[in-house]
Amino acid sequence: MKRFLTMLFTTLLLTAALCVTASASDFDAVAEDLSAIGMFRGTANGFELDRAPTRSEAAIMLVRLYGAEETAKAAYDAGEISHPFTDVSQFTSPYVAWLYTNGITNGTTATTYGSAKPCSAQNYTVFLLRALGYKDGTDFQYADALAFAQEKGFYSPELFSGTFLRDDLAALTYQGLAADMADGETYLLDSLVKSGAVDAGAAKTMTDKIEAYRAMNDAALDTDAIDMDMDVKMDMTITAEGETMTMPMEMTGNVKTIVDDKGIRAACDMTSSTMGMEVSQKTWLKDGWAYVSMAMGEEEMKYKYRVLDEESVLEQIGAVDPEAMDVSALAVIRSITAEKSGSNTVYTAVIDGKLGGMMTEAVQEALTATGEDAAMDMELSDITVVYTLDRSGAVKSMHMTFDMKMDLSMDIEGETFAMDAAYAIDMDLTVKATGKDVKISFPNFSGYQEMDPGQLTQTAG
Repeated sequence: MKRFLTMLFTTLLLTAALCVTASASDFDAVAEDLSAIGMFRGTANGFELDRAPTRSEAAIMLVRLYGAEETAKAAYDAGEISHPFTDVSQFTSPYVAWLYTNGITNGTTATTYGSAKPCSAQNYTVFLLRALGYKDGTDFQYADALAFAQEKGFYSPELFSGTFLRDDLAALTYQGLAADMADGETYLLDSLVKSGAVDAGAAKTMTDKIEAYRAMNDAALDTDAIDMDMDVKMDMTITAEGETMTMPMEMTGNVKTIVDDKGIRAACDMTSSTMGMEVSQKTWLKDGWAYVSMAMGEEEMKYKYRVLDEESVLEQIGAVDPEAMDVSALAVIRSITAEKSGSNTVYTAVIDGKLGGMMTEAVQEALTATGEDAAMDMELSDITVVYTLDRSGAVKSMHMTFDMKMDLSMDIEGETFAMDAAYAIDMDLTVKATGKDVKISFPNFSGYQEMDPGQLTQTAG
């Protein structure tokens, strides 16, 4: 697994179970960047990011992604290309005519293009794949376009869920511009710059960011076998029923995982402390069984249970399915810088704090699923990530800081309980070993009491 976001999302999942679910107008900065290179233009009402894009607007974007805007206009004015559709405006006609003449798009009927109809995420993803040089029916099937685009690293079902808006079209375009062309020679924006379709000077800010991002994504990280230390510090301030309490918390430990033809093996040793109380939890995964030892003070509980879904256990103890995280999230990265530090390369990425707004809907759905009458709202600061690679490009460490606020209201026995919480989070991950250098030692599990998931739920409650 070579994706930077594996490390990023692993840490986020460990601390706050963050979920990326897009909401309206989250990608204003993306629209500005695309506007600077002439790729995305607004109307008299601005960018109008909160409405669905039309098929006409998608056609215009597609021609620009082919680098053929000026060619299309000149050919249409010269009468060299045309289209048979009666519902296409004079402004849009050169674009639709160029696509129609080149067999790239068709109408909804023989005489209508469906200009005012909304363009879906699937429609636009197909357009992007064509601009990247992939052929539907050969490289991918229309019905599988979204999955194919996710495989190519620029589409994420989490990032583009819900109604597809101009906001999403801008973000998906942005990520598509950073994706490899089908021939593998370069990425889309670089191709447009080299062909002269996009001005190199205007695109420099974007190309610098894309190339730094792509370099991070090329970092070698063998998540099939990894041994890493973790140190998370979290200052939490809670206000409820007129009282405020501050609790400094710390969690330290080590996670080892090995995934090979023998199955999944893992060992997690974590210690958390707050307000003078210390809790130790050790978890092992071996031969389809999870073994857990929990200790607080002199009390210790040891139990085991049969594991039906080993990957879900890995997520719980700090590992993430790499394939599930193999998506691009360039659109939510505000900036990336790179500098040398001795033989290391240090990347600093700033993740847009609007992820906090994106999380609210998913968290609310999770609360509703529990049957509780509850509501939650989250606010996240920008996330700063410092990512260190050694001279071979292997991941050495990651340091992340961010603040988070959470407002929770819940109906308890007919009365409303409200709580505000603020978190200041500082965390470090240090990779100690990967690949064949990862070794796991298991203790004697003979004293562990077998429990079923129902018993575990009752114990937790």
